[in-house]
Amino acid sequence: ITIPLLILYFTNFQYNSPNYWQLILGIFFILSGLFLAVWTMILFHRIGKGTLAPWASTKHLIIEGPYKITRNPMITGILAILTGETLLLNSINLIFWIIIFFVINCIHFKLYEEKNLAEKFGNEYLEYKKNVPAWFPKIR
Repeated sequence: ITIPLLILYFTNFQYNSPNYWQLILGIFFILSGLFLAVWTMILFHRIGKGTLAPWASTKHLIIEGPYKITRNPMITGILAILTGETLLLNSINLIFWIIIFFVINCIHFKLYEEKNLAEKFGNEYLEYKKNVPAWFPKIR
């Protein structure tokens, strides 16, 4: 919420009411994203026995729920929330933020998180990584 608000503030955002479909889709994306983000955080606590914080990271690899179909469902949820905000606020500048946020996360996962998880969980993570796509679920 903070970065989109700052973007809107510093770009002298002028609100234009979204049309009916933007309103419906915006609400859908925000609610879906919130649901996915909360679900994944619950899995971090219940199955992973840890948190998002690096100093209290998960003790077990999470491959349940949405983690069965994509390796990064939490960030997917955040991207959905940002997409919903963009639709509701009718702001082209927020689209740029979504792209930047996604690219930053792709780089972070490739350079840091995947290596860290491979070191921490070994073959279990490597097998998981081989079978589950990072972002877009396989259509079977």
